[in-house]
Amino acid sequence: MRSFAGGHDPTDQAPAHGRRSRGGSSDAATVLLALNRLWALDLSRARLQALGLLLGADVPVFVFGRAAFAEGVGERLQPLGLDPAWYVVIEPGCSVPTAGIFASPDLTRNTNPIRMADFSSGWQRFAALRNDLQPIARTKYAPVAQAIDWLGGRPGVRFARMSGSGACVFAECESEDAARRIAETVPPQWAGWAARGLDEHPLFLRTCVQDDKDANFLGSRQAG
Repeated sequence: MRSFAGGHDPTDQAPAHGRRSRGGSSDAATVLLALNRLWALDLSRARLQALGLLLGADVPVFVFGRAAFAEGVGERLQPLGLDPAWYVVIEPGCSVPTAGIFASPDLTRNTNPIRMADFSSGWQRFAALRNDLQPIARTKYAPVAQAIDWLGGRPGVRFARMSGSGACVFAECESEDAARRIAETVPPQWAGWAARGLDEHPLFLRTCVQDDKDANFLGSRQAG
């Protein structure tokens, strides 16, 4: 772990490659947000998102701090209101190298673009969407396929899917009770837990100088 004035950088550690649910990107975003506050830099969220993009395509959405629809390489973000939901997340105990998934000749590269409206018409529409990386990981890594199938077959699950390029998988559940019940029965060879979805980060207003986009968003939420 690298030390510097006033903090330690957790992103300098060797990550658990291929097992994350975007852990490295969220760690990097947390470092940016924390140092912005610790060092009293008073950078706006938009500025931190631009810095985050230099670290990785997934970092800006974690700096953004709320549910969002992403375009481009992940830097063009629009706030997205989602219904409250509970999830079960499983780490199936295998490593899925991101580069290998993207390099697969079987990867679909001409998929139709997803529209923002697809995420705002109920979970049924969201469940019909897809992760183009999932079929490749399922074929190459049996534990991923087994975890998706196991989750998808549990009572109270709406849909199950792989997170990003893997290896973690998740399921949206009908209720908190269903999520906790399923998490308690996850097979011992896997790590699993229940998690509540958040529309906004608990520290959203405490880590950045509010910029115009933040003000407009908050004003629309309060007016609604």
